[in-house]
Amino acid sequence: MKQADIKNLSVEDIQNKLAEVKADFNKLKLSHSISPLENPIQIKDLRRTIARLQTELTTKQQ
Repeated sequence: MKQADIKNLSVEDIQNKLAEVKADFNKLKLSHSISPLENPIQIKDLRRTIARLQTELTTKQQ
């Protein structure tokens, strides 16, 4: 998810998206620990998306 897309979301939308992305991240980490993923870069991308969402959420709450 791009930073520009995240800035257009409301606080509630960011919280919902954050919960969704965290769940996807946990599923990917679990499946990667069992058997290697074809594209392990997905884990890095999700981790960065989580960081972007959390940063924007903190900014909007202040």
